[in-house]
Formats: sequence, structure tokens, C-alpha cells
Amino acid sequence: MDKTYKPQEVEQRWYQFWEEGGFFTPPSPGSGQAQKKKPFVITLPPPNVTGGLHAGHALYTVEDILARYHRMKGDPTLFLPGFDHASIAVEFLVSKQLAKEGKTKKEVGREEFLRRAEKFANESLDYIRQQLKQLGYSLDWGREAYTMDEVRSRAVREAFKRLRKKGLIYQGERIINWCPKCETVLSDLEVEHEEKKANLWFIKYPIKEARELRAKELKSYIIVATTRPETMLGDTAVAVHPEDKRYKDLVGQTLILPLMNREIPIIADEAVDPEFGTGAVKVTPAHDPTDFEVSQRHNLEVIQVISFDGKMTDAAGPYKEETVAVARGRVLEDLRKIDALQKEEDYTHSVAVCERCGTLVEPLVSKQWFVKMKELAEPAIQAVKSGKIKIVPKRFEKIYFHWLENIRDWCISRQLWWGHKIPIEGEEDILDTWFSSSLWPISVFGWPSFAKASEGKPSDFEYFYPTTVRETGYDILFFWVAREIMMCLEMTGEVPFEVVYLHGLVRDEKGRKFSKTKGIGFDPLEVIEKYGTDALRMALVVGNPPGSDLRIGEDKFVAYRNFTNKLWNIARFILLDQEKKDLGEPSEQDKALISLVNTTIKQTSESLEKYRFDLAAENLYHVVWDDLASSYLENYKKGLVSYSVLVDSFLKLLKLLHPFMPFITEEIYQRLPNKDAESIMISPWPQSLEV
Repeated sequence: MDKTYKPQEVEQRWYQFWEEGGFFTPPSPGSGQAQKKKPFVITLPPPNVTGGLHAGHALYTVEDILARYHRMKGDPTLFLPGFDHASIAVEFLVSKQLAKEGKTKKEVGREEFLRRAEKFANESLDYIRQQLKQLGYSLDWGREAYTMDEVRSRAVREAFKRLRKKGLIYQGERIINWCPKCETVLSDLEVEHEEKKANLWFIKYPIKEARELRAKELKSYIIVATTRPETMLGDTAVAVHPEDKRYKDLVGQTLILPLMNREIPIIADEAVDPEFGTGAVKVTPAHDPTDFEVSQRHNLEVIQVISFDGKMTDAAGPYKEETVAVARGRVLEDLRKIDALQKEEDYTHSVAVCERCGTLVEPLVSKQWFVKMKELAEPAIQAVKSGKIKIVPKRFEKIYFHWLENIRDWCISRQLWWGHKIPIEGEEDILDTWFSSSLWPISVFGWPSFAKASEGKPSDFEYFYPTTVRETGYDILFFWVAREIMMCLEMTGEVPFEVVYLHGLVRDEKGRKFSKTKGIGFDPLEVIEKYGTDALRMALVVGNPPGSDLRIGEDKFVAYRNFTNKLWNIARFILLDQEKKDLGEPSEQDKALISLVNTTIKQTSESLEKYRFDLAAENLYHVVWDDLASSYLENYKKGLVSYSVLVDSFLKLLKLLHPFMPFITEEIYQRLPNKDAESIMISPWPQSLEV
């Protein structure tokens, strides 16, 4: 053995050995082994085909730990790989490529654009597949799925057809998130919120008939505060809270909208925050989600003054065709001229921007396709309340229930070219990417057109569904996991998985969220090249409890690179001393080492069963470094520990470490004299021995 462990020389070789050996493939449904035990199944959260994996994707390590653990336990284990076509992300990136050539997607046309998008997606898919292999993930590549392949596309069409037939899909005019640059509806997940310094303008709205009010000394106007004065051109009311005594006598009166000279009512609605501004707010139904809901309750007119290209519409009167920024300046100038602008104040607030291009998102009323969610949400709520689905950590159940109990209808249409076309004649829009990914747990097994593998044997769908665990980040509990639960329950009547395990976000040592554009974070492949895959995997798991954000930096990678070298040196020492004879009867130190290993087996198994990967990994680290290397090896050198006990103990610890550190454990296992299988990944999980 070399004096130091060189991961770059062994990792690709062992992955190829595992893959070619068929070790990632579970027993076929209907086989003898498959009939004896319930399968353990995880479907990979499909990474977007947008170039390559980022640091967050490296947390798929948790899924591979589970797969390798259950495989060694003898459970038929399926870890199924797949990819997501990522409509808006791919369209954005391909459009950027075209822009570098001085072209737009409209100029090249739909056919050429889709050809380029498909090429980009396929190249990304091939690259990501290799990245997943470099990370050591024991995926059954023979069952690879892709949200745009024919099997998954068929599932999308069938689900849409069933929901529409049941009346759960409809077309209607609702307020949506609109990106003027990407020219499409955005899901809530595709909208980011940034804190920005702005202004709060206080505008006087004249009261038409102040003389009729009961109060004696009322002013002739109401003051309304707003951060977007240009949208006042579309105001159709001013609202106050029903319990706000300041305005009680004004409700039902009429105002004159400044600049537009349009009559609008004063209404009372509980949606108003009495603490904001003056407690009186403008109602612009076409440009604010809350205002739109208020308009529905009070039968208000909806007037759109900002168009889908980001310019003012004809309804904006003299400001039409202006950009929003220019219109704002002109509106303020004109308000000053008529003494309708009382004052302005500095104000910091949250602004919605497109996740992809950073453009200010416009809430606009648009005719789109929607899914009614209330009926779908109730079974999903009951699935968790009844215990059919367990959420880890449990505290996220409350958040899950709150979102589903207050759920809004889901806008599923997108004004893009890359993706699944809405399956209705003449419809040019495509479906939201989350529609296809919500079907992932069933579409990967061929739903709805699955056939039995052969006479008397179950299909993949019948054998592997429902799956066992959905592991993903807590930030997409609503956008993906909840939709998987709702859609799969609706399509099959069964939950898609038994456990939802939520990990946190990966952050740098200062707690900052990773960002490629800001140069914050790391590339998993660069870390692998420098320190090895096993060091990266351990660094991602230790100190990473369920549902908590993980801070990680260079020091952690160095620490676990050093740990791989410690394992290597222990193995070198043991293998160089193979001629050593045993002591005969087990010594007290032998018994103590056996007891330590027994305890470690129990602790590791219990931690993995409870999804405490962090505790299992950290404990193994200390047992190997602090106990085996620092204590028992020294006792061995003094002749107090038997060689056979030392080797057997080291083998068991290697097996416990294998799910976390697959490459170095395989490399050492293959060199040991007492290995018990063709590969450590299919060797039996260690059992405790009597001391």
C-alpha cells in the first residue's frame, strides 16, 4: 500500500466495478429475494438540466447513505435516478446563449429554439450524470427517468386529462406573477424577495361630498400611502379596516381619483393593515394579489395600467406607452402640480424579482390555466395527520398544515416554448415544470401505462410504489413535496412515500447562502478533485442535523481528508503485521474492543433508523480516531490486543462507515484477509458479538 491514500486513483475504478457488477440493481420484482422482504425505495429528486450540480445537490449524499445501509441490511433496495427538464431555467440560459450571438428566441423561431434547448438539456444531463457518479451515488442507471421522455410525458397528459375531466383544472382570469423580461408567469418558487430602500409617498384623495359626513371638522380628502404611485392610475377603491375608528364615518363615501378624475368608493375590508401608512390604502386589483381578492369581495372593477411588456397601457391615459419608471416620475411630478402629494418618507420593503433575470415581478391579471387545490389539499393534510406520512423533523408539520389549509389555486400555464405543451388543441402555452415533477414518484415507474413484468410477476409500479423516503430541502416542502403528495394521492389513492426527510440549506462559514454570481460557495467537483469524495461526503453530514442549515468551509474538507488518511494508515499497519499470532484466550482489552464495536454497531443502526446521519457519522469518526487509533492500536503494539480481534473490529467499523465513505472503505475492504463478499457494499451489515 502507498503511504498516503490517493482518492483520484481509486474512485472511478470502484464506481465502474459496482456499476458493472450490477450491485446497484435490486432483485427483479417477483424474484425469490424480492418476495421475502419489503423493498426500500428512494427516487432521486431530479436535478435541473441546467449545466451542472451545485453544493446543495451534494446533499443527495444522505439518500445514498440510506440506500447503501439498507442494501447491506439485505433489503431489496432501489435508488432511482432521473432529471428535470426545468422549463424556465433552460429557456433563460438558452436565451442568454442566443443573446451572445445577437439573436432572440423569436428571431430564430420556435423549431430552432427547441432544437437548441434540447441539445443544451441533453449535454447538461450527460454531465450531471457523470457528477452523480463521481459523488458515489449507488443509483440504478437502468431505470433512469427524465421528465421530458415519452413515458413521463404520457403521465403528464393523463394527469391533466383526469384533473380536467373531474373539474379540477379550469381556465380563468386571476392575478399572477409576471416577469416582463422572461415574458411568462412565474411560480412562487421562481420569485425572490429582496429588501430594498425605497420611498413611501402620501397622496391626497379628495372626498366628493364631505359636507354629508356626520363628523364636524373633517378634511376634504383622505391621505393614502403607497410605494408604487404609478399604479394609482388603476385604483378602483380606497380601503380601510372595519374597526378603524378614524374612518368609520367615511365608509361608503366617494373619492375623486387624482389625475384620472374617476370616482371611486371608500370600502371597509379586514385585509387592511391599520398600522401601514395612514391606515387607508389604495386598491389596485389588477396589480396586487391582496387588492385583487378585495375586488372580488366588493365587486370592484379591475383596470390594468401596466402591460405584459412592462409599459403603461391605454388605461393609463396620458402616461400610456411609458415605462413604469418614467410613468412613476411623471405621476409624482403631476401630483405635485395639483398639490395632491402631501409628503414622502424613506421606506425599506421587500420587492419581488424574477429568480432568473432579476427583473421586477409585476402582479398582473391574466387568463391562465389553474388547478383547484382545496379538494386536493384535504387528503394530503390527512395523510400526515393520520401518520401515513411522517415528516422529519416534526416541527415542519405545522408549516405544512398551515400552507395547505390556506392554499390558493395553482397556476399551471407558462408562456414558454421548452416544456410539456398543455394538451388541448390550439393551446401554445406549456405546463409549469412542477406539474410533471409532482408526478415523479409514480411516473418513474411507468404510470399510468405500466404492464406486468411477466405472467404472475408484479410490475415495477406494483412492487416499488409507494416509495419509502422523500429526501429534499425544507425550502421546497410546499412547491414540490406537498404537490407530490396531493397529485399522487389523487391519481393512485396511495401516498407517494412514507417519510419526508428535510435537510437545510448549505451555507458558507459566515452563514451566507451560496451564490455563483456572488462567488459564495464551492463546486463539489473541485472539492472532490482536491480532497476526495469521501471527505466531501463526511463534511456534508457531520454537524448537519435534520432541517437545519449547514455551515461549511475549507477547514472541514481538510479535517475529513485527514480522516481518510487515518483510516488508510490503520489499514497499512494491520496489513503489514499479518504474520502476528493471536494471544490465545481473549484479553480484557480484546473484550473491551469487542464491546466498543458492539456499542458502535447499535448506535450507528439506531441513528440511521432515526435519520440522524450527523450523529452516526460523528460517532464513527471519534470511535475510529479516538478509540481505535489512539487507544486500541497502542494496546495492540504492546501485545494486549489480539490480531484477529483487531482485524475483525476494523472490518466491522469499515462496514459501518461504508454508507458515508464508500470509496476508501471498498479500497481497504478488498485488501483485508477476512472479507466476506465480492464488494463491501453487498456485504452484510455488522452484527453484535458476545463479549
